[in-house]
This record gives sequence, structure tokens and C-alpha cells, in this order.
Amino acid sequence: MRKLMAVTGLVLSTASWAQPRTYVASLDHSRWRLAADSAVECRLEHGIPGFGSGAFVSRAGKQVNLVFELSPLRAMPTTRQATLRSESPYWQPGRAARAISQVTFYQQFDALVEQQNAWIMLDELSQGRWPTFYFRDWYAGDRTTGVGLSSVNFRARYAAFLDCQHNLLPYGFEDIAFSVLNYVNNADELTPHSRERLAMIADYVRADPNIGEVVINTYTDSFGTEFHNKQLSLLRAQAIRDRFLELGLPEISIRVEGHGERRPVADNSTPEGRDSNRRVVISLGRAPI
Repeated sequence: MRKLMAVTGLVLSTASWAQPRTYVASLDHSRWRLAADSAVECRLEHGIPGFGSGAFVSRAGKQVNLVFELSPLRAMPTTRQATLRSESPYWQPGRAARAISQVTFYQQFDALVEQQNAWIMLDELSQGRWPTFYFRDWYAGDRTTGVGLSSVNFRARYAAFLDCQHNLLPYGFEDIAFSVLNYVNNADELTPHSRERLAMIADYVRADPNIGEVVINTYTDSFGTEFHNKQLSLLRAQAIRDRFLELGLPEISIRVEGHGERRPVADNSTPEGRDSNRRVVISLGRAPI
């Protein structure tokens, strides 16, 4: 059996896997690696010889999140339903399979298992079992095919993955991609909430290599001359830029624009309206892929 596995890179099990052809890494080729380990993304990847790869992914955000992505070398030509089960490795015959979920493999897209079922897959792997997808394979004349994840060499990398999840930022790109900051009364000092928001933005940009640009737009109320307000907004934009540089952002990624009293969002005839118009709008842009 070991000789056959070494030649093909596949495990053709007996017992519960007697009928379907199953792709799964052999003992000698089962590798798990932490492909992303940052404050914005954790990715635990596993190669599946002859089929493609799978990855568990968690990203920064307000909610606990996890998905499993199954990425075949050949795109799915048609939408198919798959059964996800937890199997025992072939050297532990007699242990019954456990049903986990039904999964849709959409045409031309990677298959996804989300939230609780993805966590169940991790738990099964930690117990030495092999989560396995069964589906009718168009490339094999609609014969039932299995694609499994080997638990060999899993636990050490799983511990590192959990550590990475623990250190994810509690907010994601969508939470801070567009932020409005305000000043204290008519001063150049940001409110405490706005200063906290500024630090959050800096933390995220430092951690996410996909952020290509930070754009700072500043606005004033209509008190004073148009020229004065234009210059004041530029000075405020430069002050925000300097604070970002102090927080470790690269200078090349920051762009500033001062608009003065243009584009008010409230009535300048009231104190409350003027407070709203004295604002900073910070936008984050993704780098082109």
C-alpha cells in the first residue's frame, strides 16, 4: 500500500473508501503551512496532490469568522452538490464516518465551507480524522470522487493558526475604509474618538500589504475668508499626514487634499452644523492585483 501511495500520490483506501476514487495526500506528502500570519489574515493551507489545494482562512473583523476554500487545479465546469463527511484514516478501519454538511460546488468558482462547518472540519482534523468531499466529477464521466484532507502533520500548524486568529484586529477593511473624523470645537485638535480612529486606521494599514493608498480630505466651516479656509484645510491635512508618518505609515502611500469650506454637509449658520463641516475624511484604497 505504501508503495502504491508513493507512486501515485493518492490514497485509495479500503473500508468506507472502497468505491470512490479519492484524492488525498500520502503520509510522506501531507503538508500544512501557515501561508498568512498577520493582524489582518490567517491562512492555513494544505496541498492535495492531483487535485489542488485547500485553505482555512480567517480575516480581521468584528465577528469570529472562518471559511474553508477548496481550490481545484481544474475549474468546476458545472455546478454540483457535494457531501462533506469526516472519515477515519485508512489505518483505522472500523471507525464510522460522520456527516458534516452538504456543499455546493459552483461552476467556475472555488468551493466554500463557512463558519460552524469550517470549525467542525478543524476539530475533526485535530482528532486525527480526514474531512472528505464526495461529488460526481465531470472530468471522470460523473463518477463519484472524493477529495480529502489528511490530518498528518496538522496539529503543530493548527496551534500556530489559532495563535494567529487570537491576534487578528477586531475590525476589518470595510469597517475603516471610509472614516470621518471631527475636531474639538474650532480647534485643530481631533476629538478623542477621532484620535482613536486615526490609530486604528494606522494599525490596519501597517498590517495589510494590499492597501495601496491613504487619501486625506479635509474641510472647514464657512467662518472666515475662502482663502483662509483653504489654507487651514491644507494645514490640517498635513497635520494628519504627519501623525500617520509618526504612526509608521510609508510616506509614499499618503495623499492629502484640502477643500476649505467647499462641500458642506450641514448648515453653517448653526454651531452644530459648523462642527459637522469641520471634518477629515480618510479613504483607503486597495493596491491593484
